[in-house]
Amino acid sequence: MTARILTLCLLLTAGFASAQDTKALATNLISTYQAWQQAMVKSDARMWQSLTSSHRQMEVRNRILSEKRAFPASVFQTPTPPPTLNGLKTIHVSQRGSTAKIAFYGKIDFGVGGEPTENIMVVSFINESGRWKYDKADFVNLTALPDVRKELAAGNLSYVKETPEFQATGMVPQTPIAVNAAKYIAKVYVYCPNREVEVQVNRVSRHSFKNAKEAEIVAGGAKDGPNDIVFSVKPLKGSTGKEALAVRVYLMSEIPGTKPIIAYEYKVEEGGTAKGFEKGTFTIDAATAAKLTR
Repeated sequence: MTARILTLCLLLTAGFASAQDTKALATNLISTYQAWQQAMVKSDARMWQSLTSSHRQMEVRNRILSEKRAFPASVFQTPTPPPTLNGLKTIHVSQRGSTAKIAFYGKIDFGVGGEPTENIMVVSFINESGRWKYDKADFVNLTALPDVRKELAAGNLSYVKETPEFQATGMVPQTPIAVNAAKYIAKVYVYCPNREVEVQVNRVSRHSFKNAKEAEIVAGGAKDGPNDIVFSVKPLKGSTGKEALAVRVYLMSEIPGTKPIIAYEYKVEEGGTAKGFEKGTFTIDAATAAKLTR
């Protein structure tokens, strides 16, 4: 009997410690986000750098320089400041290794006017040298999920507990290679229904697309002369292998009224067969360069 009581006490103590640890983690993450949010509002570059994960800093820096904007000043040139946590309820905390996520529910105010509605904000963090740092924030609009909104309002947290996107992964993204300011702004565009496409431009700018129709800025931009592009194509579950596919590189002109130039294109019509791997080049000569910059 004594042994059973001792075992029960140990289990209760472990459960209590876990709850205490979770509460302490939540407090730490909330404090970090609030400080990061204030750094954004006050355009405090030093504070922003100290509170933002290394890989996110480099990703933001590379994107800004690739768009020929000033760093770090452009970090704070956002349409609206990040939302505060005022009135929001913490509904889930998850930690795995050096990664953590915390989810909030309530009227998230983006400062765009109108009456905010109840939605979810999930903030991700990475632990670096024993300190939690902001990584990113994702927003879940519950307009299309009215039943989930009702469940959360009633205190039912099954949705966030069972959805993988709310759980920390334990995987810390690799910090990108630092790039120089772009001479020419370029974007890679991919249309790949039921496929996964991995693209690399000039051996530096890496991109991953899954069942997507979107474009991303090319890190480091395009350069004079030949530029390299390589990509791989893999079918996703449910693919027939006959879906349409398009991979393009656009050169974005800084001259008002000039449309983007398609510098490279690989296209497969519906019913065709895409190659699993492809590589090519596109060249910026003097005539093309004259259409891109003043």
